[in-house]
Amino acid sequence: MARPSKAPERRAELIEVARQAVLDRGVLNLRLRDVAEGAGLSPGSVLYYFPTLADLLQEVQREAVARFCSAREQAAGTKTKPSDRLLAMIRSGLPTGPDDELCVLLYELGTIARRDPAYAARHITLYEQQVGIYTGILEAGAATGEFTLTAEPVSIARNLVALEDGYGLHLTQAVPTMETATAEAMLLSYARTATSNPLEDRP
Repeated sequence: MARPSKAPERRAELIEVARQAVLDRGVLNLRLRDVAEGAGLSPGSVLYYFPTLADLLQEVQREAVARFCSAREQAAGTKTKPSDRLLAMIRSGLPTGPDDELCVLLYELGTIARRDPAYAARHITLYEQQVGIYTGILEAGAATGEFTLTAEPVSIARNLVALEDGYGLHLTQAVPTMETATAEAMLLSYARTATSNPLEDRP
């Protein structure tokens, strides 16, 4: 009887090692040898599972995007009122600071998206998924009368995601230019204006 293949486990291990290597070294300084050494393998052995370093990093990106979107969907999904869902969505999208591993990972991998269409496509998917969640919340709030929107739902949603991305870059710098609470307050200020709703926490 043939032994079960260990390839899936080895691939998963290499993805995890590469994820940590991106966080430790940054994408621009990362070499195939760094991943190989972290996994206790030769560079050639890594290439047996992933034809190139770019292929391996695409898997790191895919996993990071899935985790980030899932976490945001879950945060919003725990609430029922559109205003509460919007609050939860806003608070789930900002990095906690330079040590927020998932957000830092996404920003690091985003540098490759400027040059590689495959990475760009996944970042577009990440953006559109977040816009979709926001749009659904805004449409629900408008339908129930809880929100009086000052623009089309998708336009407000795109602005919210763009603001998150911009503030997130400031929050994840080695020396952050603002605190997460400040960025959240500015996002909420825009959201309150855009929805004509105070978006206050309820007991």
